[in-house]
Amino acid sequence: RYFLVGSNPAETKYRVLKIDRTEPKDLVIIDDKHVYTQQEVRELLGRLDLGNRTKMGQKGSSGLSRAVSAFGIVGFVRFLEGYYIVLITKRRKMADIGGHAIYKIEDTNMIYIPNDSVRVSHPDEARYLRIFQNVDLSSNFYFSYSYDLSHSLQYNLTVLRMPLETLKTETTQTRQESFDIFEDEGLSTQGGNGVFGICSKPYEKYVWNAKLLEAVRDAVHRDWLLYIIHGFCGQSKLLIYGRPIYVTLIARRSSKFAGTRFLKRGSNCEGDVANEVETEQILYDASVMSFSAGSYSSYVQVRGSVPLYWSQDISTMMPKPPITLDQADPYAHVAALHFDQMLQRFGSPIIILNLVKEREKRKHERILSEELVAAVTYLNQFLPPEHAIIYIPWDMAKYTKSKLCNVLDRLNVIAESVVKKTGFFVNRPDSYCSILRPDEKWNELGGCVISTGRLQTGVLRTNCVDCLDRTNTAQFMVGKCALAYQLYSLGLIDKPNLQFDTDAVRLFEELYEDHGDTLSLQYGGSQLVHRVKTYRKIAPWTQHSKDIMQTLSRYYSNAFSDADRQDSINLFLGVFKPAEGKPHLWELPTDFYLHHKNTLSLSQTRQSYTYWWTTGVLKHLPLPFDEVTCAENRRKLTVKKFHKYEEEIDIHNEFFRPYELSSFDETFCLAMTNSTRDFMPKNVGIDPSPFTVRKPDETGKSVLGNKNNREEAVLQRKTAASAPPPPSEEAVSSSSEDDSGTDKEDEGAVSQRSTPVKVTDAGDNTKITENVVQSTKDVYGVNLSDIPSEGDLAIYARFVQLGQSQHKQDKGSQQFYSKHTLDKVINLIPISSFSQDNIYEVQPPRADRKSIEIFHAHIQAGRGNMQPLGRDDFLMYREYIRNRYM
Repeated sequence: RYFLVGSNPAETKYRVLKIDRTEPKDLVIIDDKHVYTQQEVRELLGRLDLGNRTKMGQKGSSGLSRAVSAFGIVGFVRFLEGYYIVLITKRRKMADIGGHAIYKIEDTNMIYIPNDSVRVSHPDEARYLRIFQNVDLSSNFYFSYSYDLSHSLQYNLTVLRMPLETLKTETTQTRQESFDIFEDEGLSTQGGNGVFGICSKPYEKYVWNAKLLEAVRDAVHRDWLLYIIHGFCGQSKLLIYGRPIYVTLIARRSSKFAGTRFLKRGSNCEGDVANEVETEQILYDASVMSFSAGSYSSYVQVRGSVPLYWSQDISTMMPKPPITLDQADPYAHVAALHFDQMLQRFGSPIIILNLVKEREKRKHERILSEELVAAVTYLNQFLPPEHAIIYIPWDMAKYTKSKLCNVLDRLNVIAESVVKKTGFFVNRPDSYCSILRPDEKWNELGGCVISTGRLQTGVLRTNCVDCLDRTNTAQFMVGKCALAYQLYSLGLIDKPNLQFDTDAVRLFEELYEDHGDTLSLQYGGSQLVHRVKTYRKIAPWTQHSKDIMQTLSRYYSNAFSDADRQDSINLFLGVFKPAEGKPHLWELPTDFYLHHKNTLSLSQTRQSYTYWWTTGVLKHLPLPFDEVTCAENRRKLTVKKFHKYEEEIDIHNEFFRPYELSSFDETFCLAMTNSTRDFMPKNVGIDPSPFTVRKPDETGKSVLGNKNNREEAVLQRKTAASAPPPPSEEAVSSSSEDDSGTDKEDEGAVSQRSTPVKVTDAGDNTKITENVVQSTKDVYGVNLSDIPSEGDLAIYARFVQLGQSQHKQDKGSQQFYSKHTLDKVINLIPISSFSQDNIYEVQPPRADRKSIEIFHAHIQAGRGNMQPLGRDDFLMYREYIRNRYM
C-alpha cells in the first residue's frame, strides 16, 4: 500500500489516505475519516512500520519508507495499464491576495501505483506517458490552498456571503474573518463556539485537472482536492509615498476547446471558443490584509476567438492560410450558446470589441466580421434593448498604418466608454471626499452600486484573428483606464486619469507585457510580436529584428510542433481516453470529433431559436445569474462548521506562522517588481509620486543600470509554456498574431528600458557615457548659484535673529504682556496635539496610569520579574493548549 499523510499549514491536524497497490487496473482509495493530531500520526506510522518489518525486532530493516514529499495532488490518470498519481513536489509563491498565497507549480512527480508483481505491461504505455508529460506542469500552472482561483474576486467576496442569510435561524452574529481552505466568510452560533463557513464549487471551465480528480472526487474528503488553473499570474508593488498597493494580474485559460493556434479556431458545438482567457486585475491596499477590513478592487475582461464555425488549413504551408467557414449557422446557434455562458457569469452588457481588418484587397479577415455582425444582429432581436449585446468594430491595423491617427488615443476613448458601461468591483462604499466633490466622470460610471461598494456588471470581450498582439494592446488600454478608476475609488488619486510615462503606468505596462507574452507562447508558440511601444511608435530600432525572429519562431512552432502539443493537451484534459480496441491518439487523422460531441450523438434537447438564453438569466440582469441568491446557486454551496478557536480559521496564525521559526528565504520568497526601486528615478530632487510624468530615459533601470538584476527577477515570473524563454528582457512568454503592417518610423526613438547615452555636439560625433559627478540640477532639481543674493542673505539673517530671540524668551517674559495689549495681534494656533509646539521644543504627550503600568510590567518582564497571572490568563492558555494538542 501507499499511505498519503496530509497536514494543515500549522501541522496540528492530519488526514491519511490509503491506496491499494494490488489492483492492476483499478484505483482503490480508502479515506480515513479520522482527523489525527501530530502525536497520533507518529504512533500510527510507528505501528505500520513495526507491523510491516520482515523480521520482528530487527532494527536494520524498515517496514515503512518515505517515497516522496509533496505539496498537493494534481490527480490520478490511467492509460492502458494501471493508475499513476501526479504530485506537486516543488512550488513557488507568485502572489498574495489578502493573506491567501498563490503558488506556481515548479516541479511534479508521476508515481505508478500498482506493484511490479501485478503489473500488466502494454507496448504503447510508454508512448502515452511521454505524450502526457509533454504538457509541462511547471509552466504557468497555479494553485492556492485557501483562495478559489477559478472564480473572480467579486464572486469570492460577495456570493459567499449572501447564502449566510439562510442560516439566520441557527446563527445571529456575523463573523467577518474565517479563512478555511474552502471558505471566505463564516458565522458564529448563538451563545456557542461554532463557526459556519461556506464552500463553493469551482468554476470547471477554468480548472485544468478536473478530469484527473474525477476518479477520487466522491471518494475522498474535499480537503484533498486541489484545483489548478493555467494561464498567468503576476504581482507588482506600487508604492505611493510609502503606502504599498499590490497590483495583481491573473489570467485563467479555458480548459474547454483548448489547443494551439491554427488547430483550434472558432468555437465547438457547445459554445466554448478557442484561446478563451479571462483576465482579472486586482488592486488592494497591502497595509491592511483582511478581506473584511481592507480595500479591494478588481476588473475583469475576456479574450477569445470569434464564436463561429471556422478554421484555417495549415497544410498549404502559407504564413496566412485562408479562412474558411466550416458550417452554415443562420440562427447563430453557437454564438447564442457562447453569449449565454457570458450572461450567466458576467451579466449585461456584453461588449464585443472586434479588431479584425475591415478593408482588404483579398477578402480574408473580413469574412469573420461579416458573420459576427449577422450573428449579433440576430441574437439582439430577442433581448430587451437595455441588455442588448454591444458590438464595436474597429480596424486596428488600418489605424496603425496611418501616420495621422494615434492608435492608443482612439483605444483610450473606447476604453473610457467600456469602463463607464460595465463599472468595476470595489468592496467599500465611495469615500466621503468623492461624495462631497464628485468627479464628473465618476457620476457617469455604470455597474451596480450596493451598500458595501460597487459590482461590475457585464464584461468586455476583445478579439482579433488570433487574440494575441492587437488584443493584448487593447486589453492593456482598457485595463489602464480601469486602473485609474480603481485607484480613485480607493482614495489614492484625485482624478480618475492616468498618463503614459508615469511610474504606475510603466509598472502596469510591464505586467501586461509579461501577461501577453505568456499567453502568446501557450497558444501561438512565440512571444508578442507587436507590443504597446510598437503602437506608440517609440519602440527602439532593435525591436524590428526581434519582431522578425518572433514571427519566424511562431511560424516554425505552428508548422512543426503544434500537432504534438495538441495531442498532449487532448490527453491531459481527458478529451481523448485511451482504451483497448480503439484507435490510438496518434492514429487519428483529426481531433474534430473529440471536441464536437454532436458529431457522435444527437442531443436530446434542442435550443430555442428565439429564447436562446438559460431560464432565469434574463430576470436578474444586469446582475450575473451565477452571483444571485437562488435555489440553483445554493445547490453549489455547502456549509462547514468549525470551532471558533481552530487555527485554520485564524488568519494571523495562518499567515504569520508564530508557532515556527521564520526563515528569511521563505518570508521574502516573493520578489515582486517595485515601482520605487525599478521605475522611479534615483535623483533626490525628483517628485517621488508614481503618477508624475517622467522623461523616456528617467527610469530607475536606466539610472541604476540594474537591467541584468531585473532580468533575472522578470524571467522568474515569465516562464515559457513549451519553449525555453529567450535571454532578452523584452521577450518572455507569449506569441503573436498581428499581421498588420505596422509603420515603424521613429527608429531612433529612445527605448524606455535602454540605458541613456549622451552624444556630444562638438562635431567629432564621439559618444561619452554619463558623468559620474552629477550636477546640482540633477541632484536637487534646481540650479544653485555660487553666491546667494543680498536680499536672500538679509531674509536669512532676519530668520536667525527671530529664532535666537524666541529661544532666549522665558515663560515669565511671555506672561509680561497683558491680554488687552495682544488683542489686535493674530493668534496662531499650532496644528498639533501638543499644547506647546515650535521649532525648538515640543511638550511630550501625557500617558495614562494604565499605560504606564503596562510599560513598567514590560520592563520588569525583560529583567526576569514576571507578574502573577490572573484567572483570565489561565483560561486563555488552557484553551490554547486544548485546541493545539488535545
